Amino acid sequence: MQETVKPYPGQDGGKKEQVASMFDSISPRYDLLNRVLSLGIDTIWRKKAINLLKADKPERILDVATGTADLAIEALRIHPKQVVGVDISAGMLAMGDIKLRKRKLEDRIKLVLGDSEGLPFADNEFDAATVAFGVRNFEHLLEGLQDIQRVLKPGAKLVVLEFSRPNAFPVKQLYNFYFRFILPVVGRLVSKDSAAYTYLPASVQVFPEGQAFLGFMERAGFVNNQEKRLTFGICSIYVGQKG
Repeated sequence: MQETVKPYPGQDGGKKEQVASMFDSISPRYDLLNRVLSLGIDTIWRKKAINLLKADKPERILDVATGTADLAIEALRIHPKQVVGVDISAGMLAMGDIKLRKRKLEDRIKLVLGDSEGLPFADNEFDAATVAFGVRNFEHLLEGLQDIQRVLKPGAKLVVLEFSRPNAFPVKQLYNFYFRFILPVVGRLVSKDSAAYTYLPASVQVFPEGQAFLGFMERAGFVNNQEKRLTFGICSIYVGQKG
């Protein structure tokens, strides 16, 4: 059973509502925090994730939990006809809209307010799907993966980028120290929302990574599922196909 961690454990509301509220709160500083807290490595991870779709030449890509559209923009490198980004946070999408207008990309990327467990799209609609640092925020992981599978065409790929937990010394110890002590302090100073950056390490700790997550993908109807660990195991890319 998937363990649930919420951003504001002392408050009312389910995980879904709290996650949307949290991202609305930090959205104006989200991109800055990403670059600072990851030391810019997150941009490299996104490139690697999108490269896994290059050979497939997908025409329409769905980016779930798109946030401020970083991965959706990265996906344009492989020349799809359209990328559709969906997210439950209106605040994050507003920041994404600003970014798209500045780059004149509104005709190539469409941003939609929506929930991963009830995607507002028809069955068999997309040639590929991506999720970057979003699956661990799903309230019901299996249901979210099942709905992504539903909107993909048969044989289409899902590429998931998510934090994982390194095991090797001394990376494991440094990683745990950074996540527990450095990240919450910097996050609080920049975003003014301390819960957001205590929730992040807590959600990573309970996320069913590795073989456990591949098991969720299989149960959701994906086949040929694989994991590739990046940067000493700090992050993982998961890839599967709709069966």
